[in-house]
Amino acid sequence: MDLATIIGLVLCFGFTMYGIISGDGFGVIGRFIDPGSVAITIGGAFSACLTMNKMPDFVKGLKGFGLALKDKKVDHADTIKKIIELSNLARKEGLLALEEAAEGLDDDFLKKGVLLIVDGTEPDLVRAILETELANLEARHKKVYGFWENLAGMGPAWGMIGTLIGLIKMLQNMSDPSAIGPAMAIALITTFYGSLLANWLATPVAIKLRANNEIEVTLKEVMIEGLLSIQAGENPRVIEEKLKSFLSPAERSKFGGDDGTAEQAGEA
Repeated sequence: MDLATIIGLVLCFGFTMYGIISGDGFGVIGRFIDPGSVAITIGGAFSACLTMNKMPDFVKGLKGFGLALKDKKVDHADTIKKIIELSNLARKEGLLALEEAAEGLDDDFLKKGVLLIVDGTEPDLVRAILETELANLEARHKKVYGFWENLAGMGPAWGMIGTLIGLIKMLQNMSDPSAIGPAMAIALITTFYGSLLANWLATPVAIKLRANNEIEVTLKEVMIEGLLSIQAGENPRVIEEKLKSFLSPAERSKFGGDDGTAEQAGEA
């Protein structure tokens, strides 16, 4: 589980609750609960998102919440080291030796690229196939985080619709001044729900999913460049330096400067 996401959601909820009960106690919580407002805001927002999507995409979008909570380990440095190992193997024993090595790869994308190289596929075609697969991956991810981006927009919109409904009801009952205050409060609750849905849940989840997508896309781009460099017969040391340009300074430190893999590649 991704502790940052979980802690963030809990803290946002906690601070909101503290603001509600501060000075008034827990008894005030009941004033912020209105089933009709929940139906209009939450029900309306999710129904609008259902209208925007086909049912399978809607279900995948909902499942995206679980993906945002998962701590998906992606190690770019480790992937580069694997590519350098493949490069050293190809340099010593030829590209055909990569076929057996491919069986031990966990990543299907990397494995597919290696097998394309082993089969003697033209470099331009290898790039086209892998980039097409990457584009499809991005498109699938976009449907998921796009669902939450749309939900973030629908929340406040349906909250405003609920507020307008409440105001209309209030104005129709102006003959009773004592009812104006409570009616106005209920009208504003829908706006509160809509803002909470957007800023506490939907927007953070959308941003987290988008960030996860960017991390995975970068990883696949590293694989594509590495595989094409292996196919071109480039020196493993050159390949390593090329791929390290994708990394942050902190990630580059995992290579230990010019020692380790780079040194071995140079000797090869």
